[in-house]
Amino acid sequence: MTPARSGVAPLPLAIGALLVAMVSYQCGASLAKNLFPAVGAEGATAYRLGLSALVLVLLRRPWKSPPVKPDWRSLWGYGLAMGAMNLVFYLSLRTIPLGIAVALEFTGPLALALFGSRRLLDFAWIGLVVAGLALLLPLRGIDKALDPLGVMYALAAGVGWALYIVLGQRAGAAYGANAVTLGTLVGALVAIPAGIAHAGTALLSPALLPCALGVAVLSSALPYSLEMVSMTRLPTRTFSTFLSLEPAIAALAGVALLDERLDPPQWLAIAAIVAAAAGTAWSARRTASPESLPN
Repeated sequence: MTPARSGVAPLPLAIGALLVAMVSYQCGASLAKNLFPAVGAEGATAYRLGLSALVLVLLRRPWKSPPVKPDWRSLWGYGLAMGAMNLVFYLSLRTIPLGIAVALEFTGPLALALFGSRRLLDFAWIGLVVAGLALLLPLRGIDKALDPLGVMYALAAGVGWALYIVLGQRAGAAYGANAVTLGTLVGALVAIPAGIAHAGTALLSPALLPCALGVAVLSSALPYSLEMVSMTRLPTRTFSTFLSLEPAIAALAGVALLDERLDPPQWLAIAAIVAAAAGTAWSARRTASPESLPN
């Protein structure tokens, strides 16, 4: 069944929701980084998913609309991918700038978009990604080379992001809007134990609660709900490629909110990855059709 065509057109709604989600996500990530000195990356992840799950459960009350055909495997996969993705992404932010972390993480959905490509033009986009990564990865032999462990965490987050997209579409088809709530609950099962193990009772500090709630809403509750609107209206490849602005938004958020500074090669690398994603989106648009929307 394709999405209803009445009211707001599905494609503009899906794209608009995705743009708002990306801005919200990066603002939340910038806010979360301010929590690292107090509770670490693990504690910030626990705040993000734990409080987000609580907010979503109170707002959505998923028990009132149980699914007709539950898909527990996809739901648990979606939630576990969400939890692991968030944890390793925040771990990467300890040592590398936000914009670079997102550019590296973005290789996951971009690889998903390019998977199975056979046209020569698609390989040109792959070449741009490789060129961007060559400028970003700690292989340049200069004083400001990136931390290898931070790079590893960011690339691992990219794998989690790709799984989040694929399994999120399946969970969304089975559970509708409740997939975000239920998936966040599962993701919290990954994040909260890690946060407690690292930060302990520091997580209970009342002074941190306002910032923690802001992270939960901006980084998870709002963007994941909006992303589900997009994921259930766009095919996997199209959704992945319309994320092309994410690294640029993250880099700008890092500059504006965290006072992070990137050197010219790093900006060029981010621009190359954005161009590759945008080019892939342009190529995919010619083959997309209403029939290709997820069932």
